[in-house]
This record gives sequence, C-alpha cells and structure tokens, in this order.
Amino acid sequence: MRSVWDSTARRRAAAGAGVLVLGAALPACSGSDGPEAAPPPKSTGAPQESGTPAPATHPFTGGAKGLGNPVLAVKIENTRPALPQSGVSAADIVYVEQVEGGETRLMAVYSSKLPKKVGPVRSARISDLHILPQFGRPAFAFSGVQSKMKKYIRKAPVYDISQESAGGAYFRASDRRIPYNLYADPKNLLKRAPKAAKPRDIGFRFGDAPDGGKPTKAFTARWPAATMGFTWSPKQKRWLASWGGSPDRAAEGGRLGGRTVVVQYAKTTRSKFHDFLGSYTPLIHTTGTGRAVVLRDGKAYDAKWSRPSESKGTTYATADGKPMNFAPGQVWVVLVNDGKPYTP
Repeated sequence: MRSVWDSTARRRAAAGAGVLVLGAALPACSGSDGPEAAPPPKSTGAPQESGTPAPATHPFTGGAKGLGNPVLAVKIENTRPALPQSGVSAADIVYVEQVEGGETRLMAVYSSKLPKKVGPVRSARISDLHILPQFGRPAFAFSGVQSKMKKYIRKAPVYDISQESAGGAYFRASDRRIPYNLYADPKNLLKRAPKAAKPRDIGFRFGDAPDGGKPTKAFTARWPAATMGFTWSPKQKRWLASWGGSPDRAAEGGRLGGRTVVVQYAKTTRSKFHDFLGSYTPLIHTTGTGRAVVLRDGKAYDAKWSRPSESKGTTYATADGKPMNFAPGQVWVVLVNDGKPYTP
C-alpha cells in the first residue's frame, strides 16, 4: 500500500499543488464505488525521543502545567442526545469536525490536565488520522471503527486505546441510552499507552494580541445540519459556546468554550465510504493553506493557516503575515468547509 508521502510527492510533481489526501470512512459504514483514496501516514512504531527536553510553556495552551504529560485524543459525540458532554472543558484543544449527514463530532486533546471521565465516546473518522500525526504518536481513544477502517488505524502513528483494545477503561452510564452512554476514564486510558508522545510544537503561538481585529460579540459556525456559536464573555474572558442556538453546557457545570476559537476554513470532500443510510463520510483537508478567523479577547482577526505536511503543525498568521498569537488557555479549532456548508 502506498504511503501518503509517496502520493503527495507524485501530486506535487504532477501538479505543483499542495497536499490532498483522501481517505476511508468509519463505523457502521459500507464501501462505495468512489475513487480509491490514499491512506493516512503509517506509524514508524517508535515513541518520541526520551532525550527531548520539556518545553518552557505548554505548546497546546501556553501555560506552565503538564509540560511533560502524554498526549491523549478522544472522540466525543456532538449531537443533541449526547449533551451535556463530560470532560470537554478540561481539554487543551477541542477540534470540531463535520461527519455524515452534515452533523459534527469533537476530538478533544488532553495533556496539561485530565478530567475524571470523558464522553460520550464515539467512533473515529478518517479525518482524525490526518490531524493526529502532528502530535507525534499520541494515545487515541474511540468507541470503534468499521472493519475496513481497522487497517488504517493499525498503520497510523497513534496508540490504539479504543473500546475494543482497552475495554477496561470504558464504562456505560445508566442514565443515557446506547450509543450515547459510553464513557472512559482518561487516567486508565493512558495506562494502556505508556509510551504515548509527550507534547511538542504543533504551530500554536501564545502571547499579546496583534494589532487590529474587529470588535466582535458573537460568531456562528455552520455546517449543513448543525451550528455552533461563540459569544464573548468579558467577565469570564473567554468565548462561551452554544449548540443549535442553546447554551452548550458542560456536564461538570458551566458553559463550554475557550479563550481562543479558530474557525478554520478547509476543503471538505467525499471519502470513498458511506454509512448504512447512504450518507458519505466527509474528508477534511487539513494540509496546505487557507483562510481562518481567529477569535480572542472580544475581537475577530482575519488570518491565514498553513500546514506543509501531516507530520507538521498548523501555523496561523495575520493578514499582514505576522504571527497570530492565541490567548493562553483552551483552544477550539472549528473546521468548516471553505465555502458554503456542504454535504459531500
């Protein structure tokens, strides 16, 4: 099977274009007649070098805590039956990704601290395997994938701590219905991945806000069947999240939201698989370059994002090319189609 790097090299040689990686789909999905897709990067099987010194500040939050803690990524449901979710408010980074039917799902990334429980845990998507290589080889928790997806998980640079391989770290909540009742203990999950990568530079920069920016009270991100809003709270000095027009509350109490929200416009295309309803699994192209809107300190900044390859992080710059600093604290990366909301 060809590697993504071989595929990329051929594309660049032929077209001089950026990386366009296509993938497979997910749980409860059946194969379509779509074009063959290049797989995500293969794992080298090697953990991060033990001699790498811990960074001065945490590269995910800009803070001083958990500098040497391992990296854990967890897939979390983001539809109405799953609300309120557990553990999201403790994440360093929260990715919002489009899935089948125009809905969204979260991928929460932890390192500086861990919640007591996280969930509802749901299944992985092929876009996850194209986002995660920038973290090295993190631990990856999810409820499962369809059989055709398993080979991609095995070859990806992640430690598979799914329900299938680390079942003892998962449990069912009695007050939720299947499939929205699966939760996990993050500490127990990481015991199953003792060599998970430590935090490293993924392109984020923290510091004083750049000049400019447009005073903004609220911003709404849209997908074909979902919306998420972010409203600036001067009192809490962060953006408070809403889902479908209603406050997006944490199971632990309070509102979800972050100090910085990155609305990243990325090309969304159809992968070669679809679910049992016939809805195709979207593939979000997170390498290359594109536009973004960065929300911090009550302002919106027009920005540009750049990610040269899947092993590299994503950098953000202002319209005039200066680094787009984030406010220290939790970061939300909200991935929306580059154009109108689109169901591939």
